[in-house]
Amino acid sequence: MAEPQAGIAGNPPAPARILFVGDVVGGIGRQTLLDCLPVLRERHEPTFVVVNGENAAGGLGITPKNADQLFAAGVDVITLGNHTYHRREIYPYLESNERIVRPANFLRSQPGRGTAVVEHGGVRLGVVNISGNLYLRAGRSAFTEIEVALGELGAVDHVLVDVHAEATSEKVAMGWHLDGRVTAVVGTHTHVPTADARVLPAGTAYITDVGMTGPRGGVIGVKREQAIESLLTQMPVRFETSEEDPWLMGVVVSCSERLRADSIEQVLMPRPKSA
Repeated sequence: MAEPQAGIAGNPPAPARILFVGDVVGGIGRQTLLDCLPVLRERHEPTFVVVNGENAAGGLGITPKNADQLFAAGVDVITLGNHTYHRREIYPYLESNERIVRPANFLRSQPGRGTAVVEHGGVRLGVVNISGNLYLRAGRSAFTEIEVALGELGAVDHVLVDVHAEATSEKVAMGWHLDGRVTAVVGTHTHVPTADARVLPAGTAYITDVGMTGPRGGVIGVKREQAIESLLTQMPVRFETSEEDPWLMGVVVSCSERLRADSIEQVLMPRPKSA
């Protein structure tokens, strides 16, 4: 099994805190992230901030302007998912910016890359984005391509894997598959936070879904009346992003040794009312 290369044998000290923020939905989600980040930085002092941005542009995809806004706010890496290519203007950006990643098991001919490495204070974090195969259009198997992606990272101290998947079973299986080989496996895509955050026996932090950053008053980000109409009538309905009850949802993974998590803490934070 491929594993990120160790600088030295064993698990040397590599203290870090990784803040991972779940799917940012639309402009309300982006603004919620920007409003919450200063509070979260003061509260958790994260070494790295990683954000899933695949719904950042009106709920579908991301634009270069959206990505630049997140990076300007101090986000280290942006991960994506099944809506990666919804906005054509992002295609060249995916090739030129090494800190935005799309699922590594998309076709190699598709724009972008599946891994990124960032460094702060001498600690190197590798980030891998992978897509589930059940109900989603990923070109290759997640469970074979994750090995290739891990091998591409080189010498890193920690690895965070964003599993963007519909099926709970795929996410849980990936957590067990990678336990002890990566620092954290976090699930995204379904927009509803799960209650199973834990550190697995070999030291990998895991959660099936971190939830979304956006309007909790809608239906997974969409205006609730539109979602209900679609389900009632079984007819096409134009969806718009809700603006009601915005929250930030994510996790903080604390680490003291290389490729090992000490804890994983859910972050469920309403947008500050003064914002």
